[in-house]
Amino acid sequence: MQIDTVNPATGKVIASYEAESSEDVGRKVRLGREAYAKWKKVDLGERAELMRRLGRVMRKNREDYARTVTEEMGKPVRQSLAEIEKCAWVCDYYAEHAEVFLRDQIVPTEFRKSFVSFEPLGVIASIMPWNFPFWQVMRFAVPALTAGNVGVLKHSSVCLGSGMKLDQAFHDAGFPENVFQIVIGDYRVGEALVQADIDAVSVTGSLNTGRRVAELASAGMKKFVLELGGSDPFVVLEDADLNQTAHMATQSRLLNTGQSCIAAKRFIVVRSVAEKFTKLFVENTEAEVVGDPLDPKTTVGPLVRDSQRQALAKQVEDARAKGGKVLIGGNPVKRDGFFYEPTIVSNVGHDMDLVREEVFGPAAPIIVVENEEQAVREANNSEFGLGASIWTNNIERGIKIARQIESGLVSVNEMVRSDPRLPFGGVKKSGIGRELSEFGIREFVNIKSVVVKDIQSRLLVE
Repeated sequence: MQIDTVNPATGKVIASYEAESSEDVGRKVRLGREAYAKWKKVDLGERAELMRRLGRVMRKNREDYARTVTEEMGKPVRQSLAEIEKCAWVCDYYAEHAEVFLRDQIVPTEFRKSFVSFEPLGVIASIMPWNFPFWQVMRFAVPALTAGNVGVLKHSSVCLGSGMKLDQAFHDAGFPENVFQIVIGDYRVGEALVQADIDAVSVTGSLNTGRRVAELASAGMKKFVLELGGSDPFVVLEDADLNQTAHMATQSRLLNTGQSCIAAKRFIVVRSVAEKFTKLFVENTEAEVVGDPLDPKTTVGPLVRDSQRQALAKQVEDARAKGGKVLIGGNPVKRDGFFYEPTIVSNVGHDMDLVREEVFGPAAPIIVVENEEQAVREANNSEFGLGASIWTNNIERGIKIARQIESGLVSVNEMVRSDPRLPFGGVKKSGIGRELSEFGIREFVNIKSVVVKDIQSRLLVE
């Protein structure tokens, strides 16, 4: 089966790839198993040095990698460059901190010695999406491989060129053969990978993808980490700096053309400032530049596929039909490619798809509430719980509310971002497990307890 990658800014085919078979998947997993036998014995300091080299490869090739990302999925090129730089950062971070994260932990007991060790699991599969084609892979692969595991990646069919460049990057950094591999195919190849002789799997994707992977992995008693969808609340309180907040609302909603799990999705605004915030939000959104994502001036590119644009249009039309007021945008852009106007909708209700579902595109519903208590209830009124942001000039108030929000990450007066230094993941239907920081590197290790007791001997006297 042939898989074509398509430039979403033009609708034209970039390249074609031949899908691999389940037999190919099994063979690569076996090669990974053989590589693991040697890789796990490599000194941690040597593995860390290879990660430093990988970071240098990322920075050396950042323009080439960024162009590939932009051409395959439409991200504005300035954002693609930032994504590659973040990949280099995660390499540097684990190279510097892995020794501390994986060091034996001594536990005082009545025994001679008791400690906890962190040992690799083996062959880790990963199934990754198209919206951050380099970063999503690296935030899994860097900690997993640094810990002594090997990885087999099934990347999205949208961004196979990015997958190939990642494979080459590990090779150029000097990693041993088959420590990092990729398999090419659609969901059937992904299922074959999960069912192969792997030890664990990491998935970033949709709720349906996560459910299916969890089902298959559980059948084989294989560990899984799932980072799934989000419907992040952006809570604006009456004491927020509205100029700054409206600017950040636009950035948070339109980053990656709104195609991000942790983009702000539901804008929850206290009534006393709703009119002013809405006006500023519209003005900031009007100033965004929709266009060729390879043009550095562009801030909003195309959606990844026409099907994605149609799904967004359907959500906006559903809101219109149920009484929503479109304040700006609300239509496809009349040009080549899969562009959609940045859109803001007011007068929304919970019966609207724009509020109930995850919105993966440049559309923002504004939900007006009476006070802080109602804002918290509204923020938690979702099946998702990935990220959230609180906007207030009272820091202690912001922290108090952050503790009440049901999500894996809450930012006060900052847009939600993943960060190598902090654990990343969600609650409810947003996922299971964590990536990044010391928590992420320990997801794919055997946390082993070791207890040592002295042998009691008696002196026998005749």
